[in-house]
Amino acid sequence: MAEQRQVITNRVAFLETKIPRYAAALGIAGLLIIWEIVCRMQIVPPLFLPAPTAILTAGWEMLVSGELYGDLLASLYRIGAGYAIGAGLGILVGLVLGFSRWTDAILTPIVYSIYPIPKIALLPLIILWLGIGEMPKVAIIALGVFFPVVINTFSGVKNVDPMLIKAAVTFGSNHFNVIRKVILPASLPMIFAGLKLAAGTSLLLLVSAEMVAAQEGIGSMVLHYGNLMITTKLMVGVLILSLLGLTFNRVLQWVERKLVPWK
Repeated sequence: MAEQRQVITNRVAFLETKIPRYAAALGIAGLLIIWEIVCRMQIVPPLFLPAPTAILTAGWEMLVSGELYGDLLASLYRIGAGYAIGAGLGILVGLVLGFSRWTDAILTPIVYSIYPIPKIALLPLIILWLGIGEMPKVAIIALGVFFPVVINTFSGVKNVDPMLIKAAVTFGSNHFNVIRKVILPASLPMIFAGLKLAAGTSLLLLVSAEMVAAQEGIGSMVLHYGNLMITTKLMVGVLILSLLGLTFNRVLQWVERKLVPWK
C-alpha cells in the first residue's frame, strides 16, 4: 500500500512539472497557428504583419547566404562582454555594500540616485568619452546590468539571517569565510533574480546602442530593414532577439538550479 502511494505521489509530481511546459508549448503553437491563418486570409497586409512561414523562409535564406553571421556574432560579443562585466562588478559591489556599514552609508545613496537614469540617454556621453567603436556599446550594456545586480545583491545580503553570521563568527570564521560560506550562498536567490532582470535590460540596451551607433549587429539589421520596409527580414531580427532572451533566461535558470538546489 505504501509503495502504491509513493508511485502515485511520484506520478503526480512528474505531471506537475511537465504539464506547465506542455501548456506553454501549446500556447505558443496556438498563437503561431492563429497568426499564420490571419496572414493567409490576408486580414492584415503582409507589409504590416508577415506570416511566420514567410519569416522562417527569409531567415533561412539569410542564414544560408551568411548575412546573419556577422550581425549575430557582433551582438553576441557585445552582450556577452557587457553582461559579464556588469554582473561581476554588480555582485562584488553589492556584497561590499551589504557587508560594510561605512561603504553602505557612502555609496548606497549614489547607487540609488544614478539607477533611475535611463542608461541609453548616457550613450552620447559615453561615446564622447570612449570614442566610436565597441567600447561604448559594451560599456552601456555593462552599466545597465550593473545596477539591477548590485541592488538585488545588496538586498540579498541585508536579508541574510543574522544568527547565521553570528554562528559563523562564534566558530572562528574570518570576514572572508563569512562572506564565502554564509552571506554569498544565502544571497544567491536574490542575486539570480537581479541577473534575470538584468538579462532583459541588456537586450534592450544592446538593440538601442546598435541602432544608434553601429554598422553591424541585430539592432542595426532591424533598423536597416525597417527603413527599407522589408518586414520579413525585420521580423527575423525580432525573432532572433526573442530567442536570445529565451536562451538567456533558460541558461540562468539552469545555473540557478545547480548553485541553489535548496530553492
